[in-house]
Parts: sequence; structure tokens; C-alpha cells
Amino acid sequence: MLIVQVKEGEPIEKALKKFKKKFEKTGVVKELRNRQKFTKPSVVYREGKKKAVYVKKMYQALEA
Repeated sequence: MLIVQVKEGEPIEKALKKFKKKFEKTGVVKELRNRQKFTKPSVVYREGKKKAVYVKKMYQALEA
């Protein structure tokens, strides 16, 4: 259960923004999306390698 501390006189929009940020950090929505479809382990592995290569290129571009 998420608890958001709201100060007296604080606008509801600000409290809602805090709630959304906390909720996003929990990763519930991401987990739900992942569970909607099955992905073969080989595909997950391949996507992970692609991401690693991309990140490595990004770091090399920053260093150059």
C-alpha cells in the first residue's frame, strides 16, 4: 500500500504527482505489461544483448 504524506494546504495536483511517481517506482505497471504476453527466453536474451551493445556504444560516444 502506498502512503503519500500531504501537507495542509498542499494542492491535490501536487499530491497526485507524488503518488504517481511513487507508484511508477514500484514497477507494478511494467510487471503487468510483461505478464500479458509470453516471451521466449531466447528472445529475452537476444534483446538484452542488443541493449548492452547499444549502451556500450552510447558510453563510447560520450568518451570520444
